[in-house]
Amino acid sequence: MKKTFFSILTFSILSLPILATNPVITAMPSLSIAPDGRAAGMGDVGVATNADLNSQHWNPAKYAFMDSKGGITANYTPWLTKLVSDIDLAYIAGYYNMGDMAGTISGSFTYFSMGAVQLVDYSGTAFQEAHPNEWAIDVAYSRKLHEYVSMAVALRFLYSDLNNGVNASVSGASQEMHPAWTMAADVSLYYKQPISLPMGESYFGLGFNLSNLGGKMTYDDYVSNFIPANMRLGVSYEVPFDNYNRLMATVECNKMLVPTYYSNKATDQTTHRYSQEEYSAISSTAGWFQSFADAPGYIAENGKQVSSSLEEFQEVQWGVGLEYSYNRQFFGRVGYSHENFYKGNRRYVTLGAGFHLSIFSLDFAYCIATAPSNPLDQTMRFTLGFDLAGIKDLVNNRK
Repeated sequence: MKKTFFSILTFSILSLPILATNPVITAMPSLSIAPDGRAAGMGDVGVATNADLNSQHWNPAKYAFMDSKGGITANYTPWLTKLVSDIDLAYIAGYYNMGDMAGTISGSFTYFSMGAVQLVDYSGTAFQEAHPNEWAIDVAYSRKLHEYVSMAVALRFLYSDLNNGVNASVSGASQEMHPAWTMAADVSLYYKQPISLPMGESYFGLGFNLSNLGGKMTYDDYVSNFIPANMRLGVSYEVPFDNYNRLMATVECNKMLVPTYYSNKATDQTTHRYSQEEYSAISSTAGWFQSFADAPGYIAENGKQVSSSLEEFQEVQWGVGLEYSYNRQFFGRVGYSHENFYKGNRRYVTLGAGFHLSIFSLDFAYCIATAPSNPLDQTMRFTLGFDLAGIKDLVNNRK
């Protein structure tokens, strides 16, 4: 049976279900990494928060509520710094508002470098070094359907190169690999309604995003892998204390729309519930719907049987966040992200800060793991944004 070493490498480094019993595994899990300092400072939540320059990742429909004509942002995340020093994520996003009737165009580019990896064959013999990388580029169109409601659709191209053309022979059979690619789409909604209070205008937000709905990826024309299709739902509420001080709270949950590959119903040893051929034969569309009712159940560490229905709820990851702003220029953020112990145990508190002016913005986030042996501990994210309308006004004023 042909089984690629490089696929296993990607799953082990990026998916990070370190303690998972029945983990949900995908190709290009880098698409699930929160790329920006604002959302990362609030527990990796962003589908229902106020619109910002990085809305493309969380909910492109939010761009329809941006006040400025356009903007661009650059983000950088050194990844898994407790394990390695040469893995990082770069993310660029931008938008242009063509008017309320014409709508808003936005786009982003994601590049994930996995550093230098020494490739080995199944005998454990090293034969060459590779520099695996993944990238995605997308474009979205958003428009207000109502004074309080907007919708967006996005189209994305995904590309993953795990071996840089390096191939090896295994047991006399050629293990030919090639870069994998596919197309995907997002569909998102955003609702934002003002609510008048004695101390000023407050805002209630509701966000929904179906992301990465697309085809599967294969590196060897034999094994096909699901991409991280995801359903994200959240609510937010921003309340003013006076003319300068405001506080926004948000709660969000997301569910991977990927069927379960593993089964641990009766033993402590994780086994495959499908053969590789059977799992590869599941179509993307079937996988989306199957992911809501295919958890097999498992035996917990205390020997207790966990039902399949309970395991389905355990696959939902959730987060909460708070953002304090002074005069909408200085920001302080805190959040918490939670993943079930048996689904990866990625649990962490996040802290963040931001400084925004009419021309540029700067955001920073820091992750503090609350689960033992979490490689996400001490992860930092940096965001630098520019308001194109503010820059234009500055240039015109200097003429």
